[in-house]
Amino acid sequence: MCIDLHIHSHYSDGTASPAQLLDLASDAGLTAISLTDHDTVEGNIELAALAAKTNIKVIPGLEISSTHREYSLHILGYGIDPDNDALKTWLSQLQQGRVERNKKIIAKIFDLGLDVHIDELEALSVCGQTGRPHIARLLVNKGIVGTVNDAFKHYLRKGAPAWSNRFTYTAGQSIEAIHNAGGVAVLAHPGQLAPDMKCLPLLLSQLVELGLDGIEVFYPGYFPKAEKSLAKLAGKYKLVMTGGSDYHGDNKSYSKMASKQNGFCPPDTLLKQLNEKIRLLQSRNPQNSQ
Repeated sequence: MCIDLHIHSHYSDGTASPAQLLDLASDAGLTAISLTDHDTVEGNIELAALAAKTNIKVIPGLEISSTHREYSLHILGYGIDPDNDALKTWLSQLQQGRVERNKKIIAKIFDLGLDVHIDELEALSVCGQTGRPHIARLLVNKGIVGTVNDAFKHYLRKGAPAWSNRFTYTAGQSIEAIHNAGGVAVLAHPGQLAPDMKCLPLLLSQLVELGLDGIEVFYPGYFPKAEKSLAKLAGKYKLVMTGGSDYHGDNKSYSKMASKQNGFCPPDTLLKQLNEKIRLLQSRNPQNSQ
């Protein structure tokens, strides 16, 4: 059976609601999912309440944008307590950083002679965190570009005219925050950091020293050789293995939720090791358990 431990809702840069994600997971025959929205836990309580009426297991999650030396990393947190006030406060600085960057990007686009305004962006965003994918959709809606990919290529990617940096925590700070909220910290899509895998052993050794607990071994587009290499590294550094589609709905038209039908199927056997790690960390810090 398949699981999908990396999906996004309209609380960050996905387009589906938690209810719609649950319907998709049911149609795909998934046994477990995790909502890992960027820098927010808002959708987790809603999803858990809906899933309580189904046979699908929901693991609370999030995805935190981080930095480590020259790397821009995404750290997934599994088993976190969505009601943890300290975590929400910690995340608020990341969320404010997004707000400030959005204003800078819109201002740069306007200075390029394009009729785009911040109130239009705010009207487009349904709820939760607004980011570059929303700006890309705005540019598409206004006919400035033909596709979301075009928006990133011509305006929003790093090095493009409207690019703007934003505040992020270090990987160490992100791992610590996840642990403090009762969660397990996992490095997301490592193949995107190092397609040739050459720098991963050194990077992983450094992150393990900072407390990293796992690595996303199963991810769309990985060849079997890459999965085998990542699984070997997970064994070497005693890391739990996870997998997910990074589903974003209409914001990434090429992405699909995991299922046997589309050929991407992280096995549900991964859950045992992940759940054991969550229980172990929470037993060490019982005040952070849910």
